[in-house]
Amino acid sequence: MNAPVKLDRSRLDSALAMTPRSYELLIDGRWTKARGEETLERVSPAHGVPVSTYARASTYEADLAISAARTAFDQGQWRRLTASERSKILLDVASLIERDAELIAMMDTLESGKPIAQARGEIAGAVDIWRYAAALARDLHGESFSNLGPHKLGVVVRDPIGVVSIITPWNFPFLIVSQKLPFALAAGCTAVVKPSELTSASTLHLGNLLLEAGLPAGVVNILSGTGADVGAAMTSDARVDMISFTGSTRVGKSAMATAANTLKKVSMELGGKNPQIVFSDADLEAALDAAVFGAYFNAGECCNAGSRLIIQRQIAESFVSELQQKVRHVKVGDPLDEDVRVGAIVTPDHLAKIEGYIAEAQEAGAEVKAGGTRLDHESGQFMAPTLVDGVKPQMTIAREEVFGPVLSVLTFETADEAIAIANSTEYGLSAGVWSKSFDTCLNVSRNIDAGTVWMNTFMDGASELPFGGYKQSGLGRELGRRAVDDYTEEKTLHFHSGPRTAWWVPRPSET
Repeated sequence: MNAPVKLDRSRLDSALAMTPRSYELLIDGRWTKARGEETLERVSPAHGVPVSTYARASTYEADLAISAARTAFDQGQWRRLTASERSKILLDVASLIERDAELIAMMDTLESGKPIAQARGEIAGAVDIWRYAAALARDLHGESFSNLGPHKLGVVVRDPIGVVSIITPWNFPFLIVSQKLPFALAAGCTAVVKPSELTSASTLHLGNLLLEAGLPAGVVNILSGTGADVGAAMTSDARVDMISFTGSTRVGKSAMATAANTLKKVSMELGGKNPQIVFSDADLEAALDAAVFGAYFNAGECCNAGSRLIIQRQIAESFVSELQQKVRHVKVGDPLDEDVRVGAIVTPDHLAKIEGYIAEAQEAGAEVKAGGTRLDHESGQFMAPTLVDGVKPQMTIAREEVFGPVLSVLTFETADEAIAIANSTEYGLSAGVWSKSFDTCLNVSRNIDAGTVWMNTFMDGASELPFGGYKQSGLGRELGRRAVDDYTEEKTLHFHSGPRTAWWVPRPSET
């Protein structure tokens, strides 16, 4: 059974001793306070103590940051450097991230409540992404067409799109900024970055590393602040050419509507309600482990969470029985404990929202088989990993993104029914299919509306593979070999040699 959460004060004291406690804004290569000297304070969701204080940016600082990025793009050297020069700086940043990996992981753990072992894995993944982006910087190229006729040559080049507003969420603070920023830089763009006001520390520390690596002033500007104060300006300002946003579908729609006024390019990674489909012939032990991992990784505060388990009816009862036992033994607790798998919920309000989804599901006839309640604790907020059985596709808990450690169980008879249930939400980010039959895996995966479908695994990833969603899970893709291309505009150069045929030919009487 999930036990009451106990916190080790000595671990917390050690973590606080190694991390900075206050942060300023990075604007035009300099660290600065907010004009009004207002601040934001972050309290650890696990420990209930303040862990960070940030300068609180306003529209004034947003204007300064956008101006700095615009000037750095229009007048600076970054876009004019060779690909190898930009690549070297990105590689240097990757090495500096690797050097400071433990510090960055600790920042994310203290602010988000995620387990320290998981945070370390995310930082290692971020290092790989920065190195991959550095390689793509040197591979960015256009096309040539010599088949247009004897006197014509067409060349298509890629120019950096310009100033990019990058807005990132609280659940993967360092990993998600690393899925965006290095590719924008590889293309030659400049940027204004706004991390979540709940988890800004690691992104602000990244600013130090960028400066240490020699990134020119103004190329990257980082603002801690709220969406109303900073995010709105970053999406509406005409000097910004592109928005790269990760967050909720609701906020994404609002940002997209604002961006439409100036016709900015928009890339968005939004919500998910991701299914794992388990057929009776699957490796059930592996599927059980993946179901637990997929639902409770990052406390379910993950757009890729496998929050819907769709089980073939003939094995559903025994599978759920086994699942109950596994769920009850998932270790929840102090995220600074190396053995903890589920840490704290990000805010008290979010915990209450998760509880509301569970209560509504019970009222609709679903049954809580494990968890369902918050855990006793000394401080912070923790939720027991929750298993909800008897869920129907039309229930709210099966359709909306709970964003917590809650797994809903649905059943099916045929592959067609499983596909229909999987596709029955407004989201289409990812999915998993479990079967020993290659034909089953291929048929089901080809018919699921999702940007990624895993077969006999779940939530695996690689820098080389594009990531993004169908439907209301977003627009565009991150990662993959075309990630840098997304931060460019295509330009056609059309060459002509030799005499040109005149459009107007004078009549003899006119000569």
